[in-house]
Amino acid sequence: METLQSVMTNPVCGAFWHGASPARFDIRLELVVYSSRMSTRTADKQLELMQGTLDLLILQTLAAGRAHGHAIACTIERRSDEVLQVGHGSLYPALQRLLKVGFIAAEDGISENNRKARFYRLTAKGRRQLFAEASKWQRFSDAIARVLAPVAEESS
Repeated sequence: METLQSVMTNPVCGAFWHGASPARFDIRLELVVYSSRMSTRTADKQLELMQGTLDLLILQTLAAGRAHGHAIACTIERRSDEVLQVGHGSLYPALQRLLKVGFIAAEDGISENNRKARFYRLTAKGRRQLFAEASKWQRFSDAIARVLAPVAEESS
C-alpha cells in the first residue's frame, strides 16, 4: 500500500496538510489519493454518488448568499474539511444546469481580488428545491447510518 505524502496542497483553494491526510472524495466521482510515489493525483477507486449531489451542495452553498464559481468550490471543500474536492470541469456544467432550470440566477460583477467574475445566487425556485432535496438527502443518509450501525446479536 502506498503511503500518503507528508505535505499536500489543494491546487484549487491552496489548502495545505501536514502529516497523513485522510482520503478525499472528488465530486467528479472518484476517490482522490495522494501518494509519495505520484506527482499528480490519480483515481484510486470509482465511487457511485447519488446523482444530484453536487447540485445540492451548490444550492446549499448559495443559500448563504451570492458567490462566484471559485468561491463555491472552495466553500464546499472548506465546509467538508477538505474531503469533497470540486473540480471546475464538474462545477461549471452543474452551474449551467442549475441556471437552465431556474434554481439559480447569474450576474457579472467584480471579485474580491478585483477581477471580473460571474456571481450566482439562489432563486425562490432554487430555495424550494434545496429544501426538498435536503430533506430527501437526510432521509437517505439516516437510512444508510441505520444499516451501517452495529447490530446487537440476538440471543438464542
